[in-house]
Amino acid sequence: MNLADTKGTARTITEQIAMERWGSLPGGESVHLYTLRNVHGMRVTISDLGATLVSWHAPDRDGRVADVLLGHDTPEEYLKGHAFMGGIIGRWANRIRDARFTLDGVSYSLDRNEGAHHLHGGATGFHRALWSARESDGALVLTHESPEGDAGSPGAVLATVRYTLDDDGALTIEYDAVADAPTPINMTNHAYFNLSGEASTEATGIRGHVISIDADAFFETDDGMIPVARAGVAGNAFDFRSDAPIGARLDWTDARLACAGGFDHCYILRTAEPGVVRRAAVLYDPASGRELAVSTNAHGLQFYSGNHLEGVRGRQAKTYRIHAGLCLEAGAFPDQINMPDASRVVLRPGERYGQITRYRIGVR
Repeated sequence: MNLADTKGTARTITEQIAMERWGSLPGGESVHLYTLRNVHGMRVTISDLGATLVSWHAPDRDGRVADVLLGHDTPEEYLKGHAFMGGIIGRWANRIRDARFTLDGVSYSLDRNEGAHHLHGGATGFHRALWSARESDGALVLTHESPEGDAGSPGAVLATVRYTLDDDGALTIEYDAVADAPTPINMTNHAYFNLSGEASTEATGIRGHVISIDADAFFETDDGMIPVARAGVAGNAFDFRSDAPIGARLDWTDARLACAGGFDHCYILRTAEPGVVRRAAVLYDPASGRELAVSTNAHGLQFYSGNHLEGVRGRQAKTYRIHAGLCLEAGAFPDQINMPDASRVVLRPGERYGQITRYRIGVR
């Protein structure tokens, strides 16, 4: 069943999913919100605009429920915004140097939307598309057809994202894509988390959170945030192999942090069997007791500490401050299409792109 074809508002489509009309796009197309719930009252709301993760209401250690995601109030703000709030990013998540790559001997030029570089699928990326929505076995499934030449990329792509919320507090995002010609693919979700809830975004943000990342190395970047070298985490601000407070690390004197305004670096996750979903990171908020565990079968994890959130309009017309939230984006490496292992991120006809990321929220 195509949920967007259902008439009315605030209607329960299945036992797990409710749908309501949220607004409309400039062309008149309706935008909807879909809410998944589990037996413990946790609820996750997703929009068909950008297949966006809009809100996630979860209890703290005392049972008090708060929204642990940053976001906007209206579809218009998501459409016009530049923070990529909760959106599905594609065709290419993160950056491509000089918005260029060569595939099978052919050079391609992409949309340049961050200086000379290509960022997050360009100005017309997946996060600004209106996806088709349907229910399947209690999951919300969204699909988007990206035409040949989209942002300069070769081939047409059919992308699918499946959201499933289980009773253990885990939101699983399954990404799938097929293409009719060889093309680079790297999808992720750009949700901003603040486990203390919306109120803390006006104060210290995520500085009081504690994080661990299962990686021994990360990519150093140039001033355009393009990877230039792999570096070990031992003995520096980027070492999160054991729990470490984010605020204290943001205050370290490190030219690599100063260049980015904080953390905006891709961690090289420890190797695992191909396709195996394993732990990537754990985020903990001592104030609320909420814990976010991130698992994925991807080989990279971008840790972004919300360095450019200052002045961004958020919910209830509030203005966010720097480090109000953070992103943990699983996927390929930034600019990997221009690296020696570029073949790992090329989707060819007859193949399927598949990536799984699981975010589980519980309490300590």
